[in-house]
Amino acid sequence: MTEPPLRLRSDLLASGTTSDEIRHALRSGSLKRIARGVYVDGTTDLDPLAQHRARLSTLRGTLSDGETISHISAAILHGFDLWDVDLTRIHVTRDRASGGSRRDTRHTHTTPLRPDEICRVDGVPVTSIARTVVDLARTLPVDQTVIAGDSALRMYPDTALSLPDALAAGRARQGIAKARRTVEFLDGRSESPGESLSRLRIHTAGLPAPTLQHELRTDSGVFVARPDFFWKDRGVIGEFDGRGKYGSDEPGSTAETVHREKLREDAIRSLGFEVVRWTWREVFEFGPVRARLVDAAGRARRRW
Repeated sequence: MTEPPLRLRSDLLASGTTSDEIRHALRSGSLKRIARGVYVDGTTDLDPLAQHRARLSTLRGTLSDGETISHISAAILHGFDLWDVDLTRIHVTRDRASGGSRRDTRHTHTTPLRPDEICRVDGVPVTSIARTVVDLARTLPVDQTVIAGDSALRMYPDTALSLPDALAAGRARQGIAKARRTVEFLDGRSESPGESLSRLRIHTAGLPAPTLQHELRTDSGVFVARPDFFWKDRGVIGEFDGRGKYGSDEPGSTAETVHREKLREDAIRSLGFEVVRWTWREVFEFGPVRARLVDAAGRARRRW
């Protein structure tokens, strides 16, 4: 993602712009404040994630010795999927035992950091992928952690090998018991936030764990589909419909898209499987989806 051009107060003053002119520009909206002394053009439309990323870019070269970008801010730099998280504060960890603080725009954590728990992204010290996943699992609700953690394992599959050590290193930190339970549940085969949340809802609804991204083929080996969720012994396919991604109210599908989906479902049903679909909105009211999945398993069983 291209970062918006930043305008520093020091540069504006050096070019002849006065403090009064800067204040007037901020009041009129021709400038927008990103961080103290850092602005973007007023026409720049930044969502909270883009604002956080822009503010992170201002930290290059300004971090104190022993400071490392961490938690949500590290997740953004690593490219994790994030959903419904507070992006108002930059998160930094200091390699010391105490002295943390929480201000309006910056949260400073304090805890020892091993050398292998730090990497560099664009020259900035950032907690490693495994350490970042564990920090999120300690401090965020389960929904947000599973979305971020699944995406981390999807993008960086080898991280799964490092997570046990990262958990062991954090054994004395607050929230580590919750982190262990959540990390054990993570699966990089989930391909979107909606799929990650759906998998979590399936688990909490007491349904059997499905196989993810299983390829369905005909007896002759012709590829049919790779559904999100597959219960072979129940004869059921589960599909998360991501057209309403992140809860937005996007326009309906075109007739061509609907036709393709119908052909795909017909092909799956021709293999003898029931298909249950649900939307982003239904992820948050999963009871009816659970009932449809149970009913579908019953219909498949009666056919067998």
